[in-house]
Amino acid sequence: MWALVVRFNLRDEQAAKGFDALVAETLPRIIATEPGTLVYAVHDVADAPLSRVFYEVYADKTAFDAHGDQPHIKRFLAERAQYLTDFRVEFLESLTGKGV
Repeated sequence: MWALVVRFNLRDEQAAKGFDALVAETLPRIIATEPGTLVYAVHDVADAPLSRVFYEVYADKTAFDAHGDQPHIKRFLAERAQYLTDFRVEFLESLTGKGV
């Protein structure tokens, strides 16, 4: 399996609304068209209303690469910058636990 965590920090409340709308448009397409995307969870952050955390698990590196090639992901990546102050990506190793 291939996993990562992304934390997005948003400019302001208006940017948070726009970002959340972009996520709401993108997520159904991930669910419908990406069988190798096993988990794609989007979280609000307690005590940080201008942050979002994505937890993503893919069947393997090939599935992750296929995710990045999707038109809906290319659109998300192109449009997200207008809402952000910054973001951080962490690739994870040794996936173990319940449900994996």
